[in-house]
Formats: sequence, structure tokens, C-alpha cells
Amino acid sequence: MFKVIAGLAVVSMSSLWTGEAGAAAAPEVLFPAPAWHGASEKHIAPPGERWITPAEKSGFVNSPSYTETVAFLASIAAASDLVTLHTFGKSYQGRDLVYALARKPGPPRPVVLVQAGIHAGEIDGKDAGLMLLRDIALRGRADLLDRVDLVFVPILNVDGHEHADLLGRPGQRGPGRKGARSNAQGLDLNRDYARLQSPEIAAVVQLLRRFDPALYIDVHVSDGPDYQYDVTYTFAGWGTFARSPATAGWLMGEYSADVNRALAAAGHLPDVYPSWINESAPWQGLRTSAEGPRYSTGYGDFTGVPTVLVENHRMKPYRQRVLGTYVLLAQSLDTVGRAHERIAQAKSADRSARPATLMVKWERDSNPSATKMFKGYRYESYRSPASGTRELRWTGEAQDMALPVFGVTSTREVAIPRAWWIAPQHRDLIAALRAHGIRMDVLDDARTMQLEVVRAASGKAGEKLERTRRSVALPAGSVRIPADQPFHLLAAALLDPESDDSFHAHGLFAQALPAETGLPRHLLAPLADKLLAHDADLRTAFEQAIAADPALAADPQARLRWIFARSPFDERARWTYPVYAERD
Repeated sequence: MFKVIAGLAVVSMSSLWTGEAGAAAAPEVLFPAPAWHGASEKHIAPPGERWITPAEKSGFVNSPSYTETVAFLASIAAASDLVTLHTFGKSYQGRDLVYALARKPGPPRPVVLVQAGIHAGEIDGKDAGLMLLRDIALRGRADLLDRVDLVFVPILNVDGHEHADLLGRPGQRGPGRKGARSNAQGLDLNRDYARLQSPEIAAVVQLLRRFDPALYIDVHVSDGPDYQYDVTYTFAGWGTFARSPATAGWLMGEYSADVNRALAAAGHLPDVYPSWINESAPWQGLRTSAEGPRYSTGYGDFTGVPTVLVENHRMKPYRQRVLGTYVLLAQSLDTVGRAHERIAQAKSADRSARPATLMVKWERDSNPSATKMFKGYRYESYRSPASGTRELRWTGEAQDMALPVFGVTSTREVAIPRAWWIAPQHRDLIAALRAHGIRMDVLDDARTMQLEVVRAASGKAGEKLERTRRSVALPAGSVRIPADQPFHLLAAALLDPESDDSFHAHGLFAQALPAETGLPRHLLAPLADKLLAHDADLRTAFEQAIAADPALAADPQARLRWIFARSPFDERARWTYPVYAERD
């Protein structure tokens, strides 16, 4: 069924999702929430007001459907010259992806891009954004647009949102029906920024390219144990391990101070989002780490876009979480309006930097780097009939605790080359790089160059890689991706096969095979004998190798592999990674 709302096609397609809706809500497993009141309650529209949002109207018991959300946005756009409604793509099941643009007349201003519902069960940002957009357009808060423009995506995972159920996220207080974490492909959209396998993330990456925001806010709801904070947020690596240190410095400094001050004044308790070593054993402490570009925050870090991950606490009431998000979003608009020149300078500094290496592997430090006084709740243990052992139970009694904080140490860095080369037949690779906005030059004529070649037994991730320098014939139409460009780190993360977020690591070549199959031993042995008999240099090197390595000398299969790897037949019997590195 199609219904037209302000020129947008709204599709009712929940039947396309397999599975039946739950008949009843999950049983209550949380300790009763303490009463909460704060100054942010003033933002709630009174009952009966013309522009009350669906969530406010329900007393924050329910959150509107996709159709109701788009209808409310369309009504605001129809009533206000400040707001327009747009589509920016289609979901996997064919629903429109929608954003609202709020701006005053005049030249474009720095953009704050707010995104909700990438995990559709974590939908606080949608209802907070509807309230804020309503207030900007119709209730006297247009001053927030004096120096910035707002782009608001109310629901990114629209298919997951419409797969809502009373059984969704049973440990989360509201709203009543909660959407799914994954999209209709079964993908976690906040793991898809590098690969762009989903239409939703492919579309939002194009939105980021179009607006190049001064601030990108991705609103979630946290998992983990109970604690006193209601609004928490984080950045990639919390600055310490950031790939864009200038923007990270601004986020950790001016932005955090402004947001914390505003939230505290409104009656909320903000803090850094706690990433646990083990949420079932909170006394083990907290962790900070580097992030790859598969995540929204990591992608922003690799592209020089200041990005905030908001993680409201799932165990706080929905009303309290939505109001805290409202305050954070409103303050973000005000802060960016005042700081947009400093943000632009930070973005420029990060995009102009040319680091020589890329950290691709790291491990957690064995010793903590700091101790954090954490506002938690006392927990006790009880014997669970279900698990047969003792489990944690939160009491709701406030308790401050000293927790160790563990960082990471780099264990592998790769040198970033001058450029990468890809032959024209690898169209999918080239198209993905272009979708990310990575600049490349096209070779007009064929050329032969000395380049670094990576080879392995097959295209499967995790195999041992061998890097060698050799002559490579590049046909016309090949592309050169220079490292000297603003998205240099993103290019390195996508193209170096040792990066956890490379096309190789994501399994793009998992089905690839070498041009020839390997020889069985009964044929490999006589071939190796012939090679040794007719190549004196090979024979001498082999004799030296087995004399120096008793394990090699004692292993017949290893001896044969050693000889074949140095033969002219080896080239066709091994898989070659189709990205070549140009080095000095």
C-alpha cells in the first residue's frame, strides 16, 4: 500500500520481513527506576497543543511509526518556511530514506547532521529530534539556526524500525514497541561504513559527502550494566587514539564542556560512554581503543568529520532519555554556531596531515592507564535457577566506585605508499572508492611500473601475505589513487590488505582463486628435481637453506614448497591482490 505524504511515497511493507510479531511484552527484569525530574521537562508540549509530537502525546510510552514520523515532519514543513523535507535514498525493502533540512534564508551555513535509528530499537534521537525541530520551526527556537543549518535523519534503519515488537530489547525501558537492530539484510548498519554493503549506509555516506558537516551526531541507546549516568557520549578512540587529532581535540575540549554544562543544568547526569572490559564483571574496568572506519565514529575520524556517538542509558526511563537527547542536540547547534571557524580549521589541519604509517593492529594494555571514579549502582549476587550459578543483580542503590581504565598499544603499523594502482577490470573496487569520495586519476595509456605486489595462497582473509617489488604492466584505464589527498587515511584503511577494514579483510576476494591450481606431490617432486638439475643458482641456494634450517631439511613437503616458490611456475599458482602500491 502506498500513501503520498508531502510528495514522499510511504510504503507499508512489514510483511516482507520474515517472522511473526510477539503477542505480549517481555517480562520486567529491571529494578524499579528512581523518580526523576529536571529542567528539561519544560520542553514537553502541554496536552492538547497543536504541535505536540506523538511521543509526547502518549506520555513517552510509545514512539511513532515510520508513516506517522514522516507525516509529522511533513506537517511541520507545510507550516514553516524554515523546514523542508527530502529523500536521500531507498532502504533495502524500498522505503524512502528521509531527512529534514532546517535553515534560515541566506547562504548555506555550517551543518549539524543528526542521525537517529541506525539501530532501530534505539530510537531516542527520533523523538528528541521531532521535538527540537518543532520548537525551532514553530515554538520560538529559530535562534538556533542563526549560525548553523540542521540536517535531521529521523530513522536511518527504516526497515528495522517497522519490524517493531513488544519483545524488542527486553532490558530497555521504553518505548513500548522497539525496532530491530539489523536492517532487512540482517546487517548491523553501524558496521557497514567501510564496505557500503547496505543501501542505507551507502546513502548516508553520500549525505555526508554532500553536506560535509561541521558535526555529525549518531544517537544510540547503550547496553551494559546499570549506572547513574543517563546521557553518555563518546568519540573515536576518545581522542587518545584518534586518527584526526585536531577535530578530536575540539570534541574533547570545547564541545564536551558545553554539552556537560547544558545537561547538568537541565537535571541530567552526563559522562563518557563506558566501554566495559566485561559487562558481566564490571569491577574489571573500562577500556578505550582505536576504531576503524566501519563505525560511524571511526568513519568520521578517518575522514576528518567531528563525530559524536550518543549512548543514552537503556535502563533510564524513555522520557528522561529523550529529554536528555533534546538538550544535547540543542546545545550542539549552539556550540557549532559559535565554534564553526575553529571546527573548520581543525578539519583542514587533519585533512592536510600526511602521516607516514597506518596502525592496523593493536592489543589491550595489561596495565591500566588511569583510574576513573565511576557513578554506578551497588550490585549483589544471587543464585540463578536458569544458569545454575551466581549472577549479578542491580539494587538501584547509588555507589561510586574506582574503576581501572585500559588503553591499547600498537602492534603493527604499515607504511602508507605514495599511491595505489588498480587495473580497470576491478570495477567494483573502483566504484566503492568513488562512493567514499576518494580521489583518483585515470591512466590514458598503458604503462609498466615497478610496484609492490601482495600475494597469498588465495583471497581469503587471515592468510599469510607476501609483499614483493616487481614489474607490473598496467593497461589503459587503470586508476592511480594518490595518498596525497584529504581522505588519505580512509584510502589506506580500505586498500592496505592488513587493515581490519580493508576490502580484503571484509572478504571481498574470499572466493578468488589463483590462475593455476597447485601440483600434487607426485608431480611436484619430479618438477623440483628438474629445476634443481638445470638451475645451478637455485641448487646452491637450496643446499644453503637446508643446511641452515634443520626443520626445513627434515620436512619433504616444505622442501618442495621452497623450491616451487622460487620457480617461474609460482606466479600463476598464487593469488595476487589486485591493488598495487607505488613506493619511493
